[in-house]
Formats: sequence, structure tokens, C-alpha cells
Amino acid sequence: MLVEILGAHTTEAASAKPTSLLIDRVIAVDAGALCSSLSLEAQRDLTAVLLTHHHFDHVRDIPLLCMNVAGRATVRLYCTADTFRTVYEHLLDGELYPDFVKWPETQPALEHVPVTPGRPFSIGDYEVLGLPAAHGVPTVGYQVSCPDGKKVLYTGDTGPGLAPCWERVHPDLLIIEVSMPDRMEELALRATHLTPRLLEQELAQFRSMNGYLPPTVVIHMGTAIDEEISSEIAGVAAKLEADIAPGWEGMSIGL
Repeated sequence: MLVEILGAHTTEAASAKPTSLLIDRVIAVDAGALCSSLSLEAQRDLTAVLLTHHHFDHVRDIPLLCMNVAGRATVRLYCTADTFRTVYEHLLDGELYPDFVKWPETQPALEHVPVTPGRPFSIGDYEVLGLPAAHGVPTVGYQVSCPDGKKVLYTGDTGPGLAPCWERVHPDLLIIEVSMPDRMEELALRATHLTPRLLEQELAQFRSMNGYLPPTVVIHMGTAIDEEISSEIAGVAAKLEADIAPGWEGMSIGL
């Protein structure tokens, strides 16, 4: 399994892109940086796009991706009915962009595949399990298992309270969010995000429940504060004596 970090931040700047992951070049998870990171050919080769939730930094490139594949392929968008309804009504309403579920008429550019949290499903030879995250809007993290059995878990945006997720998974790689540094913990809790200190608590619980801690990559960092977050993550890694590191755009991880 090859996991590529296309976007590791909450916003965009010259050195940062919104959240997107790519698995084996065929499955994308979230769509904050798909079009700015992938060639036209690579976009058209995507088998599926999984969306964790409807916030703009995770769905931004869906309309542009549809424009780029229109007439050549169909984007299969896996997400809950609530997430799809919001994306459809606000981005694909026929005013900002065409209704890609119906256009082009001969081969619509978008197909919604509903996801039910807790119910496994297949994408070709890959097995996927969607699990609820503790975020302010309905959010689903995904554990993706490749044909050789390797597994990656991406929590999506989340605050504390991941124990129900931890008891269902056994990943070889964990990708999780930290949006703010420890000094902003009160705001992070209100916004249902993690700080490094809160991350430490969640990872310690994972280890207690599962008997190990997989290599962990941290994304969704605030663009202007990522150096501060990265420094605090290094402290968490030392305290837990674990492989925990910030992700960055262009990072590739082979399992």
C-alpha cells in the first residue's frame, strides 16, 4: 500500500494545501487538493473519492474534478447521505457548477455511493470501514484495507472521544488530525478538533485498548501555526516513545 499526503493543512498557501489523501493512486480520501496535486490523467484514473464530511476544505475540488473527468469517466463519491446532500445543494446546484449527477447526459460525471457508518463495503479489491468521528458535524473516518491486508486509518476531523472507533480498528498506519497548538485547547474543544496534548490522550487510549500504537501521521494543521504544532507533536512522540510525526504535502508512506 502506498499512501500519499496531497494536502496536510486547513487552508491554502504557497507551501500548504487543504486536506487530501491518495491510496495506491486509485482511492482518494477528501478532496481539498486533488486537482492542484494530480495531473488530468491521474484524476481520471481515480476509482473512488471518499468524503469524511462536508466542510469546504475537504470537498473543495469535487466540482473541478467532475469538470476534468466529464465525458471520459464518472467520479464515484462515497459519503453519507447527509454529507452528499450538503455538497450537492451548495456546490452542484446548477448555478455555481452544473448538476454533475445528471450531466453529461450520456455519462454523468458524478455518482453518489451512500456510506453507512459501521457497515463495511468494498471498492474493487479494497475493503473499507467507515467509523463515526467526534466532530461538530457528522463525520466519518475510514479504515482502508488493501488486497495484501495492510490497513490505513484516517480519522477525518475529530475532537476527543475516539474510543468507539479504536475498538473497531487495527491499522498499520494511523492518520489523524491536530488543528491547533496546546495554547488554543479551549478553542479546539469548542470546534471539536485536537491539540497535541489531546492527541496524546487519544493515542495512549488506543495503545491501552489495542496493545500497540501504529506509526502515526498528523495532518489538518493550521497553516500559520504548523511549526508550533509540529514542535509539540515531537514532544508527544518522545513522551509516548512512539513514531508520531507531522505530515506534509508530497509525503509518501509505503506499507
